[in-house]
Amino acid sequence: ALITGQTGGREGPAIHLGAAASSLLGQALKLPNNSIRVLVGCGAAAAIGCSFNTPIAGVIFSMEVIIMEYTIAGFIPVILSAVTGTFIIQLVFGNDPAFFVPGVTMQSYYDLPVVVLEGVSIGILAAVLVHLIQLIARHRPSHLVTRILIAATVTASLGLIAPAILGIGYDTLELALQGKIVISMLLLIATCKLIATAANLAMGMPIGLIGPTLLIGALAGGLFWQGTQLLTDNLSDSAFYVILGMGAMMGAVLQAPLAALMAVIELTHNPGIILPTMLVIVIANITASHGFKIKSIFETQMDLLGLQYKQNPLSMALNRASVGSQMSRNFIRVAGLLSRQEAQSYALQETAWLLVEKDQETSFILRLEDLKTYLSSTQDETIDLAKIPGLRKDVTTIFLQATLSEAFDKLQSSGVQALVVVRVTAPLIETPVGILTREDIESFYSRA
Repeated sequence: ALITGQTGGREGPAIHLGAAASSLLGQALKLPNNSIRVLVGCGAAAAIGCSFNTPIAGVIFSMEVIIMEYTIAGFIPVILSAVTGTFIIQLVFGNDPAFFVPGVTMQSYYDLPVVVLEGVSIGILAAVLVHLIQLIARHRPSHLVTRILIAATVTASLGLIAPAILGIGYDTLELALQGKIVISMLLLIATCKLIATAANLAMGMPIGLIGPTLLIGALAGGLFWQGTQLLTDNLSDSAFYVILGMGAMMGAVLQAPLAALMAVIELTHNPGIILPTMLVIVIANITASHGFKIKSIFETQMDLLGLQYKQNPLSMALNRASVGSQMSRNFIRVAGLLSRQEAQSYALQETAWLLVEKDQETSFILRLEDLKTYLSSTQDETIDLAKIPGLRKDVTTIFLQATLSEAFDKLQSSGVQALVVVRVTAPLIETPVGILTREDIESFYSRA
């Protein structure tokens, strides 16, 4: 897609490759899903750091967009991954930035009202992009080849009008930073780039989004500066507003303001631009999310694909732990019918649960204390564990790699009271390794 000039960024494929490789590594090592989730964040952070030479922005992007929470357990591996990936790419390709950004600052506080207006304008533009993606995606054909042909046709047609939209577009971005694009061309390129990007993403082209948002934001910032220059010439340089547009557009479309802020700071190497950048990014985010009710582009794409990502406090807390960390290993597997001698031998053991199996399938779990109580009150020679008085819990199975969030969802959907945690020891052979009850999950959440 990138070689043929589709409008997109190289960071998208890089993030997919990094995330997929990290996930495969975690699965090969049979790590729990909560650890794989952190590994996916590590791969994405390294990809962002490598693509733009911005390791801090990669870390913040990963924590804001993928892991969606800030924890020490998540931060440390993600930071190590971003630093390692960026260091390796610098050894191979050097330390040159993705594009040259001049060192500019806000020359006067009179710029602040104009910065606020730019934030509102960029927020509106971000909402237009997201809504356009939704509109096209709802009417796209189901056949993949047809979608690719439509995306290519749209890009090629717009490329005839504005060739600058083709490819990654960093050369056009540098020209915008240097103020070398006239206002009519800024408007034309920004409009065509926005339409082409929306068409490509809605049709499912495997391209990056961050690069196009930076370019669209830069063009919009330059356009905004030239428009305000008609009213007053007491503003800061055009590069100042171009840089603010880059951060505002990225932050509003991704709904990741901190990642956008760090990206701008690392790209410019200029701490003097922090204050206006924070202001314009926040204004753009508020305008897009509250003014136009748009979600992050990634959440929007997940909605279009019928996928859901729960962000409520319960799911976020339960996603941090695996079932293996909370399950009870204190159980023994028994048959449903026992002789008195077998039952007495089991009663002598120090265990919490009896995992009752009938016809080689797990049926339910029973507390050992209930069996002991029954043995002390009767002299039956044959004991049916399904009929004796006691606390029985229906069960279903869940794999050892699952998170507590997955376990909770399975309890809710299946209607059982407990889960038997199993591990695949051979093809089609699942061996029970633990018991997880609803009370175990509630106890973890109360401590979290």
